[in-house]
Amino acid sequence: MKNISIVIPLAPDRRLDIKDSLLKDKNKIHLIVEKGANPSRNRNKGIKKAKTEFIAFLNAHSILTENWPEKVKEFFEAHPEIDIVGGPQLTSKNDPFFERASGYALSSIFGAAEASTRYRIKKLNLEANEKHLTSANLICREKVFKKIKFDENLWPGEDPKFISDAINAGFNVAYSPDIIIYHKRRPTFRALSKQIFNYGFTRTRKEKFGETLKKPAFLVPSMFVIYLVILPTLMVFNLIFLFPVIIYIILSIIFSLYEGIKNKDFKIIFILPFIFLTLHITYGVGFIYGLIVEKNG
Repeated sequence: MKNISIVIPLAPDRRLDIKDSLLKDKNKIHLIVEKGANPSRNRNKGIKKAKTEFIAFLNAHSILTENWPEKVKEFFEAHPEIDIVGGPQLTSKNDPFFERASGYALSSIFGAAEASTRYRIKKLNLEANEKHLTSANLICREKVFKKIKFDENLWPGEDPKFISDAINAGFNVAYSPDIIIYHKRRPTFRALSKQIFNYGFTRTRKEKFGETLKKPAFLVPSMFVIYLVILPTLMVFNLIFLFPVIIYIILSIIFSLYEGIKNKDFKIIFILPFIFLTLHITYGVGFIYGLIVEKNG
């Protein structure tokens, strides 16, 4: 008997790449594909069609690993107190060069701070939150949707809000290193910049600035952007103000070397510093722009 429904929101211009990796498990899962431009609305429509004990969310370009349904079942059997679980969305070593490099940058603590847990295998966490999970690999007990749904007025950033709403509603959320998928990354600097800018922008719509102040990691990129803007003026007074940017460059090189060696993918060492900078600048600019829009809106 199928006890897992997988809901996949499919944008009008996207292909259902995940279908091939689902074929081997077609007798264990109920696949629900909802087409439309609003991912949150697609997921909410899919939830209404699901008739199983567990409802999972994946993306159209995700790839399931072997025994994914079994790992989900094993987790919930071992942890009956948990209502929502997710796992890492890894980058395949078979992906094109830029996609691999951006995936490694996202999985780096230097690139994405604690949110890097979303993109790499870490230890089991039974008190997870939005920093650890996304809707690219998320499974919920059916009872969760009697209290909360995805916010149809928010995209991207609807999945962090969903997880925050779930915690606020009293549900227990976990991160499991055993529930793994592979996920495609943006193929160009332009596409990656747009994605991360939107993440920064919608952070200001997800929650009030006072709430974000309690999560200082989300503020660091915007503070870095402000620092870079005023740096020429600061240097007029004293060259010591160059010190933070020198430290940043050194750290960027060190982490690029580390990621290249760790992943045995040495060519990425030369592009990773630029990807790290892209992540930090575009998120910071997006966040600042979002604050301006919210204030004037």
